[in-house]
Amino acid sequence: MIKEGWRGRYYEDFEVGDVYRHRLGRTVTETDNTLFTMLTLNTNPIHFDENLARATPYGKIVVNSCFTLSLAVGLSVSDLSEHVMANLGWNDIRLPHPVFVGDTIYASSEILAKRESTSRPDVGIVTARTTAVNQRDETVIAYERTFMVYKNGHDPRDTIR
Repeated sequence: MIKEGWRGRYYEDFEVGDVYRHRLGRTVTETDNTLFTMLTLNTNPIHFDENLARATPYGKIVVNSCFTLSLAVGLSVSDLSEHVMANLGWNDIRLPHPVFVGDTIYASSEILAKRESTSRPDVGIVTARTTAVNQRDETVIAYERTFMVYKNGHDPRDTIR
């Protein structure tokens, strides 16, 4: 017997005030940080020069903060944006604690707002605040993301196997 897996939420499934604890956590590796840093041409040596990093107040390599943002967004996809048509923006990004190799990141999101799209009847617009913490429950990033999400029955991916 074939059973459907989790397929994500549509616009109608979101309610202001809902909080989703995203089910997956992810431990950051040295490879993650180095590859992401090199792929994005970030030349700040605090992300890849261990000798220099030891001389900073952190005393070790700091994970690229753009990786931290990308990871937090990725952790939220199954709950928030499996049916997104487009991301519209990220606002109020805060990074209160650095991420280091070996940290495990967990995230949750609260729905702040939702409204019908005025230009596209097949989607709605949702704003969520996502907060990610490390294994010590220190907030490593928080941000608001606004996205256009398909209404039930309108996502073209639902017709593709």
